Amino acid sequence: MSIAQNKKAFHDYFIEEKYEAGIVLEGWEVKAIREGKVQLKEAYVIIQRGEIYLIGCHVTPLGSASTHVRPDATRTRKLLLHNEQIAKLIGQVERAGYTLVPIDMHYTRGRVKVQIGLAKGKKQYDKRETEKERDWEREKARIMRHANK
Repeated sequence: MSIAQNKKAFHDYFIEEKYEAGIVLEGWEVKAIREGKVQLKEAYVIIQRGEIYLIGCHVTPLGSASTHVRPDATRTRKLLLHNEQIAKLIGQVERAGYTLVPIDMHYTRGRVKVQIGLAKGKKQYDKRETEKERDWEREKARIMRHANK
């Protein structure tokens, strides 16, 4: 079940591979995510000291959050992957000029997971081409609907 999606990632990047990563959260963050108060739009993924982190993911604290907790809406959150996956991603990002972007936040067996994509940036003309294709698909579907009536 999807919680939040980053549609901007598909507009700005060619997604080549997808990985599902666990995410280290605090209690108030889990409650806020269950309420759907999360945004991935401006988020990105970095690699530091052999670990992967999600930066810029905005989780809006609930008004009923505990008083002794200091919620930080955009704190850096660690992502959990297998060591082999991390090593492969580090190699791709450092050598091949790829970047890591968060695509989707969802539940898997009751746990919050983040789907990250190994992506290559699109040029402006690629973005226009993608938009033309999408418009043509929409137009084609509309023509087919009218033809079937």
